[in-house]
Amino acid sequence: MRCPFCRHEDTQVVDSRVSEDGAAIRRRRRCPACDKRFTTYERVELTLPAVVKKDGSRSEFDRRKIAASMRLALRKRPVSAEAIDAAVARIEYLLLGSGEREVRSERLGELVMNELLALDKIAYVRFASVYRRFEDVSDFEDVIEEFRRPKPDKPTRKR
Repeated sequence: MRCPFCRHEDTQVVDSRVSEDGAAIRRRRRCPACDKRFTTYERVELTLPAVVKKDGSRSEFDRRKIAASMRLALRKRPVSAEAIDAAVARIEYLLLGSGEREVRSERLGELVMNELLALDKIAYVRFASVYRRFEDVSDFEDVIEEFRRPKPDKPTRKR
């Protein structure tokens, strides 16, 4: 593998591990020329569904776009990069498991919002405000009210 810093042709693998979600191999590498370290991920390449946008156009699913939009919503929030990567991996897993050849952008947005809700409620509101095109403060109040509503209790099993 070529070094991203100095473009040296060969790098050394220092450490290899299976990622938390088990879908990739994480490799720490070191360049013998410049002595810098970097991380690579090795994943199985599977065909993800095409994304159908609101105007009917289609584009390839891009994990980097999903991760970038999540990072933007999570900016300055206490959520690790690993947690974001795991959330994106879960979205990919759901899409791959669906067997669909296409996914509507609205569905993809809902999957992102579900992951953000589990990671950080502030990030969820940030993303929702853009994704759902909030027009005024009442839209924010509606989302915040959802958080204030008591959650239905899960039924307990009697022994």
